[in-house]
Amino acid sequence: MKDTGTYLAAMRATAPLVHNITNYVAMNIAANVALAAGASPAMVHAREEVVEFAGLAQALCVNIGTLDPAWAEAMEMAAQVMAANGRPWVLDPVGVGATRFRQDVCARLMSLRPTVIRGNASEILALAGLGCAGRGADSADPVATAEASACDLALRTGAVVAVSGPVDYVTDGTQGFRVANGEALMPRVTALGCSLNSVIAAFLVNQTALPATVAALAYYGLAGERAAQGATGPGSFQVAFLDALYTLSPQDVTAGARVNRA
Repeated sequence: MKDTGTYLAAMRATAPLVHNITNYVAMNIAANVALAAGASPAMVHAREEVVEFAGLAQALCVNIGTLDPAWAEAMEMAAQVMAANGRPWVLDPVGVGATRFRQDVCARLMSLRPTVIRGNASEILALAGLGCAGRGADSADPVATAEASACDLALRTGAVVAVSGPVDYVTDGTQGFRVANGEALMPRVTALGCSLNSVIAAFLVNQTALPATVAALAYYGLAGERAAQGATGPGSFQVAFLDALYTLSPQDVTAGARVNRA
């Protein structure tokens, strides 16, 4: 895929308002990540205002990490607005295989046609109805084991499915890409994976979902690579990562993206 940086340029030119219903752990870092990338994040989850706010937003990010019944209802309400207005939204099914509650909520959310579903291999396997070796939000399954399930899930839901790992796999069910950008320190900072979803949502605005998702993953992984060059551990890496998101140019992304057709 060529010119991945053009998606970053387009996103920054519009600074889209991204409505986030995410988990308590991720709120602060996700907001800072989206701001550094060039988007405009908002964290709104109250049922009393979620429909009204979703009507203002250009994209939605839903993360079920710290789920409860009220938040689940708010997620569905916001997703309904996005679906009704043809606006993009991203579902992160954190730990979906762990409990029946999470599985039931994700089933309802998937019926509202997410634009992108992004999870680790264990989460994608669980969504596809297969066994997995996940431990809560962590994956114990390699990306390769979830690729066929990701294709099936994409075809059944109409969503682009992204499987995160050392090399990400992204598919719309008919074609796929592998994104090799990334850094081993990224999983050592809590909520960096959750924060990626807001960046994907921002990249989706006014763009075709599959290449925009691939570009977002390449940009995010490349920022991790840049940040690691001067970091001595997870703490300094987190600061350097925000700086890298901010300073990477579209030309840097096009030059540094390591994307191949699957």
